Amino acid sequence: MKELKDLKLKDKKSLKELTLDNLKKELKDSESKYFVLRMKLATDELKQTHLIKFIRRYIARLNGFISEKMV
Repeated sequence: MKELKDLKLKDKKSLKELTLDNLKKELKDSESKYFVLRMKLATDELKQTHLIKFIRRYIARLNGFISEKMV
């Protein structure tokens, strides 16, 4: 994962259109990407540390959409 586009994250508009099951799947995928980034940071392989902040915020956004759909 060299850049932000390599993470293949969706924008807000496409996230709003997803169903609850698809949002949960996207959340699980994002959490696994976050784990990989953290491990790369710990082993000093990650040079773009800003990706960690971005994926954390993306996970928070997904959690917000999931809680919206559950109500």
